[in-house]
Formats: sequence, structure tokens, C-alpha cells
Amino acid sequence: MGDIDRAGVEKAYERWAPVYDLVFGKVFDHGRQSTIAEADRVGGRVLDVGVGTGLSLSDYSPTTKICGVDISEPMLRRAQQRVREQKLDNVETLAVMDAKHLAFADNFFDAVVAQYVITAVPDPEATLDDFIRVLKPGGELILVNHIGAESGPRRLFELAFAPVARRLGWRPEFPWERLVKWAARHGGVTLAERRPMPPLGHFSLIRYRKG
Repeated sequence: MGDIDRAGVEKAYERWAPVYDLVFGKVFDHGRQSTIAEADRVGGRVLDVGVGTGLSLSDYSPTTKICGVDISEPMLRRAQQRVREQKLDNVETLAVMDAKHLAFADNFFDAVVAQYVITAVPDPEATLDDFIRVLKPGGELILVNHIGAESGPRRLFELAFAPVARRLGWRPEFPWERLVKWAARHGGVTLAERRPMPPLGHFSLIRYRKG
């Protein structure tokens, strides 16, 4: 089964850019709000990876400094427009960037937020490694993502749907076991929380602490 690649993801999200907020705004709202609440609890400087159209930016506390990155330039143009229109002075940077190769120094951020990103990157484990690299010791990686079923009818559906989902820009059959193995191999993170999210608990908010 072919996996997703960077060019495919860029092309997919270029298509999504004009309608993304309308299609995904309400569906993913609970997960977005939950990750932002956790990031604001940490405070300081936060990296929002896969910031997209900037739907989340106005929900952060004005005292939380935000750097937002995304692979899709059309999505980021919408985010930049949002920042200008809403005068979001706490947004320090918006930049086109590959999540796997972040152009930030080691130990730079107090928290890294990645909403619905890990299933939409070609190399999730290497991407997670770079998230941890830019985190300060004691900082938090805050993910919200679809976690694939381990068995049963939903697992069969996810496998059947996978080729279509890849063309749309993500992989639906991402099992929890991949994150468990990644954390064990990395060795520098501890799982702080895994919390089921709507719709139907198919998504999870996951927090890792560095060091």
C-alpha cells in the first residue's frame, strides 16, 4: 500500500484551502479547543505545527506567544489574513515549513502543538523527533489526532478507506502502537495523558513531556 508523500500532501491541502474551515471547522473544534487550553496552561512560546488557515490562532490566550508553520502556502495565506484582520499581536511568526525539518533551534519552545498533523506527514516518527528537539526540557508536546482501531469493523473500514484518504492528504489506519514504539525508542519523553475526543472517541488528545 503506497504511503503519503510531501508533494501529495501539499497538493491535497492546496485543494482544501478554500473550503477547509467550512468542512472541518466544527468537526475538529473540540480537539482544537482542548489542545489550546493545554498549551495556554503551559504558556510561554508555543509552536503550532500544521497551523493551516489559522482557525485556532484567535483562541489562544493573548499572553501566549505563537509561531505557526504549515507545509501549504495557500493555507498560510489565509492564516496571515486572519492575523492582520483580528490584530493577533501574540502571533510572532507564520512560515511555510516542513514539520520534519523545523528551522528552529534546539530547546526553543515551551510547548509544541500539532492538531491532526501526525497522520498527514510522510514520516511520523522522524517528525515527532523534531518536535521534541525544539522543545525545552520539561516542555510539552500536545497532539490531537485520529488513532486507528486495532481490530474489528472500524479497522477493516480504515484499511479499505486508506487509498482514498491518502489522496485527500492523510492516513486513517494509524495505530496507537506506533506512538508507543516511538516513545520507547526515543527515550527522552514520558506520556502525560491520553484523552478520548469527539467524534465518537476516534480521536485522542495526547501529551508527552520532554525529559
